[in-house]
Formats: sequence, C-alpha cells, structure tokens
Amino acid sequence: MQTISIAEAQAFDQKAQEELRIPSLILMENAGRSAAEEAIKSFKGSGKRVAVICGTGNNGGDGLVAARHLLNAGFSVDIYLIGDPAKLKNDPGINHAVLVSMGQKIKRVESAADLQEVKSPGLIIDAIFGIGLKAEIKEPNLGVIKYLNGLKMPILAVDVPSGLNADTGEIMGAAIKAKITVAFVAAKIGFFLKDGPSTCGQIIVRDIGISW
Repeated sequence: MQTISIAEAQAFDQKAQEELRIPSLILMENAGRSAAEEAIKSFKGSGKRVAVICGTGNNGGDGLVAARHLLNAGFSVDIYLIGDPAKLKNDPGINHAVLVSMGQKIKRVESAADLQEVKSPGLIIDAIFGIGLKAEIKEPNLGVIKYLNGLKMPILAVDVPSGLNADTGEIMGAAIKAKITVAFVAAKIGFFLKDGPSTCGQIIVRDIGISW
C-alpha cells in the first residue's frame, strides 16, 4: 500500500486548491461523503444509530459532512462537538451551520461526562484530530478518547485515528482504537510504524476528488 507523509499530504491538499482550483469546501465535502459511504458499506449490519464525535478543526468538518450524509441515508445520528463552535474555521463552520439549519442538534462536549449517553450506537465516527496533530493530547480530548475506547464499540476513524502521529506512529497521550480508518489520498506512513497497526484497524483509502 502506498504511503505518504504529513508534509506530502498537506502539500497535495494545497496543490489541489491553488493549482487545480478545487475549493477547500469541496475537498471537505468529498472527504466527509467518502467516510459516510464506507460507514454505510462496512457497518450496515451494526444498527442504524451512529455517534459522530467532532473536533473544531478540518477533521471535525469532515465529520460534520459525514453526519449529514448519514442523516440523508436514513440513519439516526447523534452529533457531538468538542469545544466552542465559535472557534470553528470557515469550512467546518459552514458545515456546522448547514446541520443547524437542517434542525439537527449538535451537543457541545466540554468533558467526557458529556458523552455518557453514547452507550448504544451501532457505530462511532472519530473526527476529533486529523494529520496535523503534533503535541500531546490534553483534556478534554484525552478523557474523550479514553472514554470512547472503553465503550468497546466499532469506531471508524476519519483519515487517521485521533491521537496517532501520522508520521511516526506514536500515540500522543491517547489514541482512538479504530476498527476501520478511512484515509484520504493515501495511507499515512505512521499507520505502519510503532502503534499505528494496533490503532488503525482495516485501512481503506479514498480520494477527495483528485488522486495522488
């Protein structure tokens, strides 16, 4: 399986926007839709309830898109945002606003205690951190990741399991133990190093409107 580094993935994303004129919002839409499609395909026997856990960065934006597509496919979707929605960047903010306009409740998470109702979904979608993570994870994200792992439910990670360094394969304090990781463009180098294999589960590669 072909692998790329964080720097290569970020350069590819920049090239898609600047040279090929693909708006970042479309790239996010393609990523989130791909994650939703793999969730539907891989977990169709796991029930119709999904919990989508989002951070405030672009990975969280991918998760918000995935949540919308799952809703459109008839799933019952519980959406959680870790942190202040006012801090969402442009593209995640747009997707947050779309869901709100659709009448969807997005619960704000300030600690793992806010996820106590996540006990019976057929699937959890992890969209907390993307490939840009470099520092050790702190609260509330640390507690959230540990809590989700403790539920022993199938987790689909969006692009990379949250908490895994996508270059080194190191766990940055705690990392999601995914059953499936839907990687965009290509698998990341860290998936196959150190703790990568034990956190990624099955790796599925999808494009985001343009191939590597």
